[in-house]
Amino acid sequence: MNNWRFKEIVVMSALAVVFAVVYLAFLPVGKVLVGFFGPIGYDLIFGIWFIVSIIAAYIIRKPGAAFMSETIAAMVEVLLGNAVGPMLIVSGMVQGLGAEAAFAMTRWKNYHTWVLMASGVGAAVFSFVYGYFLGGFAALSTGYVTAMFIARIISGALISGLLGKAISDGLAKTGVLSSYALGKEYRKKRTA
Repeated sequence: MNNWRFKEIVVMSALAVVFAVVYLAFLPVGKVLVGFFGPIGYDLIFGIWFIVSIIAAYIIRKPGAAFMSETIAAMVEVLLGNAVGPMLIVSGMVQGLGAEAAFAMTRWKNYHTWVLMASGVGAAVFSFVYGYFLGGFAALSTGYVTAMFIARIISGALISGLLGKAISDGLAKTGVLSSYALGKEYRKKRTA
């Protein structure tokens, strides 16, 4: 993070705090879905829990943005009272690593839609593997676990990737991101 500007750290941290609140707000939604569909209910919307990593990385476009934003969001969630406690920080780190992996594969040079979606998928895969060992998924049938995995991947691609892109692009259109990488790219497209 030695080549980060102070304002990039501030915007990443602000996004992490905002999305920590969003993450907490979605816990009851997940519980309702689990009530209707069983454990797969959370997987249907799991992408919401790593959206900040995609948004921060897309806006800032520097190594570590996905990982750090997700980790900070998890820390804030714990401070706000998430019942999981400090283990949630490890979950956030795992999700952030999964999201960061897609950007790393492009050497942090490609932020097209497919990379954002791949980042959401990466976070989904990393979090699912982590959750498999901690969440007792092995007690479920192979078919059900496979369906959970597929649902989480789709959620990661669509909610984290596409929705994260839409939110970021919407912010860029307002001009508030004009001094960040995404804002500069948006300004170039408008003047081209």
